[in-house]
Amino acid sequence: MTEVIDIRPLAAILVSLIATGLIIASYKYPNVREGWSILAAVTKFGIVASMFPGVMNGTVYVSNIGTILPGVDFVLRADPLGMLFATLASLLWVITSFYCIGYMRGLNEHGQTRFFASFAASVSAAIGIAFSGNLVTIFIFYELLSVATYPLVAHDETAEARAAGRKYLGYTFFGGGVLVLAGTALVYWIAGTTDFTAGGISALATADPLVAQITFIILAIGFGVKAGLMPLHQWLPVAMVAPTPVSGLLHAVAVVKSGAFGVARVVLDVFGPEFLYTLGMGLVISTIAAITLTAASLIAIRKDHLKQRLAYSTVSQLSYIVLGLGLFGWYGLVGALLHIPAHAFMKLTLFFCAGAIHVETHTDYISQMAGIGKRMPVTLGAFTIAAAGMAGIPLLAGFVSKYYMLIGGIQMGAELTPIAYYLVGALLLSGVLNIVYFWPVVYTAFFEAEDKHDAKPLVDFKLGGETRSVLPAADGGNDRSPRTDGGKPDGDGNDAELTGVVEPDVDPEEIEYEDSEFDDSNIAARLNPSDHTTPSHNNEEHTGDDTHAHDDHDDTESHDEHHHHGGPPAGGWEHIHGRDLWLGKETTWFMLGPILAAVTGALLIGTIPYSVGFLELIEVIVEGAGVSRP
Repeated sequence: MTEVIDIRPLAAILVSLIATGLIIASYKYPNVREGWSILAAVTKFGIVASMFPGVMNGTVYVSNIGTILPGVDFVLRADPLGMLFATLASLLWVITSFYCIGYMRGLNEHGQTRFFASFAASVSAAIGIAFSGNLVTIFIFYELLSVATYPLVAHDETAEARAAGRKYLGYTFFGGGVLVLAGTALVYWIAGTTDFTAGGISALATADPLVAQITFIILAIGFGVKAGLMPLHQWLPVAMVAPTPVSGLLHAVAVVKSGAFGVARVVLDVFGPEFLYTLGMGLVISTIAAITLTAASLIAIRKDHLKQRLAYSTVSQLSYIVLGLGLFGWYGLVGALLHIPAHAFMKLTLFFCAGAIHVETHTDYISQMAGIGKRMPVTLGAFTIAAAGMAGIPLLAGFVSKYYMLIGGIQMGAELTPIAYYLVGALLLSGVLNIVYFWPVVYTAFFEAEDKHDAKPLVDFKLGGETRSVLPAADGGNDRSPRTDGGKPDGDGNDAELTGVVEPDVDPEEIEYEDSEFDDSNIAARLNPSDHTTPSHNNEEHTGDDTHAHDDHDDTESHDEHHHHGGPPAGGWEHIHGRDLWLGKETTWFMLGPILAAVTGALLIGTIPYSVGFLELIEVIVEGAGVSRP
C-alpha cells in the first residue's frame, strides 16, 4: 500500500458537517433546507467514490489533522476497509435523503430542521469512523455519532422518546464508548501505538497473552454495544420509537454498522486474525454471536409490531458479521464483511417499506395488514424480496454472504476443531427462523382478505404475532395511534409498541365511519409544497420553521375521534393496479423511489457481487490482513 497525502478523506467528513449549518440557517425555507441535504449527500458520495479506484490499486489517502498526544495523531486514512464502510454509508445517505423528505412531509412532522441537521451530522461522524487511522480517532467519532443521533432517537419529545434517548446514550456513549476508550488505552500501553495496521499491530504479538485477551474482549464489547450483541442490545428495540428514517439510519446506514465495523477493525487491523487465533478468541466471539442470532430470531417471531420485529431481526443479522469475523478463515471473513453492505440494502428496504405503510395507512401491526398488498403492491413486493434475502434465498444479497460464512464454518470445523460445526448449525437454524418471522408478514399482506378472518396462516399465528391474524376494521380506542411510528403514543397505549399486543377498549361495532375519513391519498407530501405557506389549525401561516403543531398525527385532539388509526378501512383497502400501479400511486415517489433503489442494491449484490465492487474490495481487505484464499 502506498500512502498519499490527500484532502479528500477530510473533505468527505466536512461536506455534511457544513451542510448541517446550512440546513439550520435555511429553517424558514424547507425546499432549500432539504436541497442542502441532498446536495451534501451527492457531494459526499462523489468524493468517496473518487477515491475508490485508487484504493483498489493500492493507494491509501491520508489526511493528518494534528497530534493529540505524543505518538498519537488525529489522522484520517482512506484504506480498503474504510472505503467499504464509507462507500456504503455515503451511498445510502443519498437514497435516504429523498426518503426522509417523503416521510417527514407525509406525516407533517415537527422539528424537521433539527431532524435533517442531526441526520447530516450523524453521517459526518459515520464517515469519520470509516476513515479513522487509529483507535483514538475512531473513539472520537464513535462518541460523536452517539451524540449526533440522540436528537433523532428522542425526536418525538415524549416521555417515551426521551427515555429511549437516555437508554441509547447510556448504552452507546457511556457504556460502549468508555469500554472503547479503556481498550484503546491498553493497546497504547502494550504496543506504544494505536495506529491501524493491516494484519494487526506487530507489537501486540509479544504481549502477555492474558493481557492481550482482556484487551481484545474490552474492545469487542465496546464496539459490540452498537452492533447489538446480546445482552447489550436492549437500546436497539427501544429506539424504534424514533421516525422510520432514523430506524434506517440506526440499522442500515450508520450506527449498528459502525459497531460491526469497529469489531472488524479490531480483528483485522489491531490484533490480526492470526494472533487472535493463537489467543483462542475465535470461538468465543463466534459463540456469543451464534447465541445472539438465535435468541433474537426467536424474540422477533413474537413481535406483532412490524418495526419491533425488524429491530430484533437486526440484532440477529448483525451477529452474522461478528460470527464470520470469529471464523478467521478467508471464506468466513469475506462472508462477514460482505454481509455489511448486503444487510444494509436489505434492512433499509424493509424499514422504508414499514415507513411507507405507516404514512399511507397508519398501520404498524402485522395483525392489521390483512390484504394490504393490494393497496401497496410495489412496497410489499419490495418487502418480500428483501425479506427473502434476509433468509438467504439464492440470487439475493443475503445468500451470497451467508454462503461464504457457511463454507468458512465448515472449513473451520474440518481443519481446526469439530466444535465449530455447531456454528454451521446456528447459521442454518437462523435462516429457517428468518423465514418463520418474515413469512407471516408476506402471507398476511398478500393472501389474507381484510374482510375474512384466517386464524392459521402459519402453524398457528402465535408464531407470527397475535393469536388473531386480523383485527376488526377499527381497532377500538386510541391504542393504535398513528403516532406509533415516530410520534406521541396515546395515554392508554404507551406499552403497545414494546409489547406488540393491544387490547381494544371500544366495541368496534359502535363506531360509525364516513368514507372521506379513509382517503389515503390525502397526505401532506402531495398537498403541501414545501415552501408554500399552508394554513395551520390556528389560521397562521406555516413557513416551514418547525413551530407549528403536529398537524397530522401528533396532536390527536385536533382529529375527529373516529379518524382511521390503522388496519383496513371500513370499505376495505383501495386496490392499486393497472395505470395507477405503474405511476406509483400507492405512495409518494419520494418514498417509492428510495424503496426501489434499496431493493435493487440487494438484488445486484446477490446476482453480480463482483460487478458492484463490494466483493472485489472485500477480497483486497482480507488478503491485505494476511489471510490467503484457499
